[in-house]
Amino acid sequence: MMAKGGSELIQYMTVQLVQYIETPRSERKLKRAMAKAGREHWLTRWFGVGAMSLLLWKRNVEEHHITDKKRLVPQAAESE
Repeated sequence: MMAKGGSELIQYMTVQLVQYIETPRSERKLKRAMAKAGREHWLTRWFGVGAMSLLLWKRNVEEHHITDKKRLVPQAAESE
C-alpha cells in the first residue's frame, strides 16, 4: 500500500516538474505576478480586518497629533 502511494507521489511530482520546465520563463513570471497582485495584504490574511482597522486608526491618530503640533508651533512663535 505504501509503495503505491509513493509511486503516485513521484509520478505527480515528475509531471509537475516537466510542466514547469516546459513553460516559458516569461509566462511563469506573468503568472506569479498575477497571483501576487490578487492576494490580500498579509496583515488582513493573518489577522483579519480588525487588526487592519486598528492599524489605520493608529496611523490616523499619529498623523493628526503631528499636524496639531506643527500647527501650534508657528502660532506660538508669532505671538512672542
